Amino acid sequence: MAYDFKKEFKDLYAPKAKPGLVEMPAMSFAAVAGSGDPNEEGGAYKQALELLYAFSYTVKMSKMGDWQPEGYFDFVVPPLEGLWWNESCAFDGTGASDKGALSWVSLIRQPDFVTPEVFEYTCSLIISKKPELASAIERGDLRLVRFSEGACAQIMHKGPYDDEPATIAKLADFVGAQGLSLDIGSAGGSSPQDVLGMLDCDGAVPPIRLHHEIYLGDPRRTKPESLKTVIRHPVA
Repeated sequence: MAYDFKKEFKDLYAPKAKPGLVEMPAMSFAAVAGSGDPNEEGGAYKQALELLYAFSYTVKMSKMGDWQPEGYFDFVVPPLEGLWWNESCAFDGTGASDKGALSWVSLIRQPDFVTPEVFEYTCSLIISKKPELASAIERGDLRLVRFSEGACAQIMHKGPYDDEPATIAKLADFVGAQGLSLDIGSAGGSSPQDVLGMLDCDGAVPPIRLHHEIYLGDPRRTKPESLKTVIRHPVA
């Protein structure tokens, strides 16, 4: 049976609708950074997802080819995640009326056997099989990063993405009641590629921590009221 990160790490991927605290381990991610409305048809966000899924499924399906990474095991591709910010202030997931002003790092977790060497070889396979993605890979749009978020508070949001502010308010109240404070950094003046570079810190806590969402449902196939999204905020 394929290894499923969501089942093995339920504390990270299946929090309750009641807020809680979690200490995040170091994890490796395939990551792409950009700016703009995530709903724009054919926009940068959609292109980022194409890169991330092409990479993740190429790694997974190496079990069917002549080459497998050392230490390979079959796995369920983990869910899409996103770190979000805007230029004006430390962004907590609320007040995003102008989605075109958002910046983001989109991520998919990778097994630890995905080393920098495995990453480079997998990218070469994608270039040969999907030449339409070659220019983005050769530009360095897709990166392998490894970091820890450290101490965080999180909650499960159920329902449409636009209804998240009410859930985020519950999370903020919980953080205050614990005698903690949010530690969401401001990325103003930093480009998406700058922020992506900060995350490439060999498993350490990066110098900036951001509003984090994990998408457990596919909005193309799931009714808005049935969507589940993990919302995670760094705390100090």
